[in-house]
Parts: sequence; structure tokens; C-alpha cells
Amino acid sequence: MKAVAIKGIKEFEIKEIDEPKSDGKKVIIDVKKTGICGSDIHYWVNGESKGLVMGHEFCGVVIDPGDRLDLNKGDRVTALPISPCGKCEACRNGDVQFCPETWNQAVGLSLNNPGGLTSKIAVRSDMVIKVPDSLKDEEVAMVEPLAVGLHAAHLGRIAVGDDVLIIGGGIIGLASAEFAKKEGASYVAITETNKARGQKAVDLKVADEYYDATDKDLVSKLMAKTNNGFDVVIECVGNGAAVNSAISMVKPGGIVVLVGVATNAIPTYTVMAVMKELVVQGSIAYTYNEFNSCINLIANKKIDAMKFVDDVVSLNEVQHAYERLTCGTDSAVKILVDPKL
Repeated sequence: MKAVAIKGIKEFEIKEIDEPKSDGKKVIIDVKKTGICGSDIHYWVNGESKGLVMGHEFCGVVIDPGDRLDLNKGDRVTALPISPCGKCEACRNGDVQFCPETWNQAVGLSLNNPGGLTSKIAVRSDMVIKVPDSLKDEEVAMVEPLAVGLHAAHLGRIAVGDDVLIIGGGIIGLASAEFAKKEGASYVAITETNKARGQKAVDLKVADEYYDATDKDLVSKLMAKTNNGFDVVIECVGNGAAVNSAISMVKPGGIVVLVGVATNAIPTYTVMAVMKELVVQGSIAYTYNEFNSCINLIANKKIDAMKFVDDVVSLNEVQHAYERLTCGTDSAVKILVDPKL
């Protein structure tokens, strides 16, 4: 079957890979829609790992239910793409996102477990979740990134009336802003270097105002706006400038949630965090309950997932889609892939 795989730095290739075979345990899924994630972009930019077939945000239909007696052929499903051991302390506490085994065999993030940039995938049966038939394929493919935003908002411990800053206007930034409002924030601002994305956050009503992240007077403007800084800052970029901006613009005693992924060391003035007595909180993925909550929120019309979807493309158009998402001028934040197009 046809798949899109990493070939090199910022380069994909379309290749043939074997279809997954039933082993009596894993669920075989016919992929309907797959989302392009910010973490996928990191792999593509670095050109590693070569041969990796990405796509861990997906909706599909069951071809073979494996050992899941409650699933039938034709059921519509999604899944947590992770591979927790189920035995360690983190798993026993329900914090599967930081089990030591979680990412070793993750769907679309490991070489031997292809993701949704192909037509059929095999997924660990205990991670598969049946979804309501009322949901569109596109909505189901949005569950995973929305769960990341929900987890970040929860870790920010946002209270009613809080001022919240979101750094970065990609899909995770917009999802975090959406949930910040739902948690009761009275003012949500977003900073972005891409003006089209920044304005989009306001147009979609997930942020109250957008500020240009390249403005040399940004910190002073936002400190004046909030009268001493934000209660919570959620950083969704993962570079030094973003992290240091977060520490600068949160108020004393505030919370900085780091969602952006930085693979290199970031220089920072820790004295500012010390003097402000900040809580600097990492955020990775989501819990099982948060993932399931996002399915219910979409199904019950509590959140409009479709407003974030900019385009649906074929496997042949994946290269161009990644270029759009990284060009710095396009307003797109979420592009889905339909492997059947």
C-alpha cells in the first residue's frame, strides 16, 4: 500500500509498504483522516528518522477488531497513539503520558509502527476508542491535538478571572487558548510571529487579542495591559525567545506551562524565575480521561473542532502541506490528510 515516509531534511517520499497483518491482538484500522501535528513537523524538518511513516492523529474504521470483544468490523474509532506498559507507577496512577515505554512503540512515531500517512494501520487494542457515528471523520482526527491543549490548560490551573497568555498560534496554541477560556479565563492574549495565524486566533474567538511576537516593545505593552503580568502563560513554540518571553510576562507567583518542544538547550535567566517564585510546569500529551473528554466535548457540541480544520489533502499533497504549515505566512494551523484521495 502507498505511504508517505521521511526521505531527508524537509523531504518526503511516496513508497510502498506492507499492509498490516492480523495477529489476533492489535486492531487493524482503515484510515479515513489523519492530522499533521507540530511534532511531526520537527521530524520532517530534521529529516529523521528516515523511513518513518507519521500520523498519530487519526480517524478510521475497524477492519479487524483483534482481541477487543466489544468492537466489530465497521466500527468508527480513534486511538491514543501511545504504548504505555500498563504496569509502572505512572500507568497505575493514570498518567500514561510519562510511562517510560509510552513513546517506544507509538503509532506514527516509531519506525516499526506506521501511522496514518497510509491507508491501513495496526493499533494496540487497549488504546482504541469507539466514537459516536454522529461525529465527522475530521472531528475525530482533531481529538488528539485538542487533548494536548486541554492537558496544558489543566496544568496551568487556570481559575475564573485569570489573565492567560498563549505563546504560539499553531493548533496546540489555539486549542490551549480555547480551553483557557472554558476554564474561566477573563482575558486570553496570543503572541505570534505569523500575523495571519495571530489574527486567525482572534477571528476564531479563542483569543481576545493578538500581539506581534517580533515587536521590541511586546513585554512592556503586555505588562501594562495586564497590570504586572499574566496569571498563566502557556508556551507552545519551544525556542529560547518564547521560553524567556513566558518567564518575563508571567506575574510573580504565576505559572508557566511549557508545551513547545525544544531539542537543544535553551539559555535563560533563572534569576527571574527565582525572584518571582514561578511554577514552571512541563506538559506532555494528555491523560486517557482527557483524550476521552475531548471526544465527548465534540460529540455534545461543547467545542467546535471543525473551525480549526483548514484543508484536507491527499498523500501526494503532503509535502506541500508541510511547506504551508512552516512558511511563516500561511494562516493554516491544521491540515488533514485523506489517504483515499
